[in-house]
Parts: sequence; structure tokens; C-alpha cells
Amino acid sequence: MSYPQPLTPAERLADAKKQLSLPGIVAICGSTRFMTEMTEADLRETKAGKIVVKPGCDMKSSHELWSDPVEAQAVKVRLDDLHRAKIRLADEVLVVGDYIGDSTRAEIAYARSLGKPVRFTHPEVDPDA
Repeated sequence: MSYPQPLTPAERLADAKKQLSLPGIVAICGSTRFMTEMTEADLRETKAGKIVVKPGCDMKSSHELWSDPVEAQAVKVRLDDLHRAKIRLADEVLVVGDYIGDSTRAEIAYARSLGKPVRFTHPEVDPDA
């Protein structure tokens, strides 16, 4: 007699989203120099009926929350972890901008390692193209 295999966490999440009738979730990635473009992409994806998650902080802009260099490094680590969680939650990833830096390259690789589809506003910058 064979028994059904338990669902993986990713399969349980997909099942929960289906049971809740959630619309597709897109994670926006890219250099924070493209925050304006990310906001535009958020608008377009939302209009298309998707739930959008994206970076909520631009640490390249000065702010009291990361004015201390030691604290800034700790904040960066937490924000990177948070963004990877957004990628895990998402059904797909949209990379914004015509430049791919090391952080964005790592996010793309992470999304693809999870089997997430990755779209680009500028397909010519796809590191795997």
C-alpha cells in the first residue's frame, strides 16, 4: 500500500493561495535607483489585477533609520531577508530597469532556483539571455 507524500511548504502555500482565490502575486526586483520605475510597474501590475510586493526602502537615500553605518548594515541584512521572503511568496518576479547589479542578479538566481518565472522590463539585461 502506498501513502500520499506530504505536501512541501511551497505546495502548501500554492494550495492555500488557490483555496483563498488570491490573484497572482508579483515581486518587483531591481536596483533601488529605479524606485520611480518600480512605482510605475506596481501601478501597471496592480491595474492588471495582481498583488504586488516590492522593496519598501531605498537605503541609498539618506534616512535616520540607517544613518548609523553599523545599524545600516544590520538593516540591509534584514531587508535582504525580507525581500527573499517576498520572492518566495510571489508567483512571479518582475525585474525593473536597464541595469542588473549583484543584489538583483542574486535575486534573479534565487527566484529561478525556486522555479519562479522571471520577467524583465528590459529583457536585454537578463543575465541568462
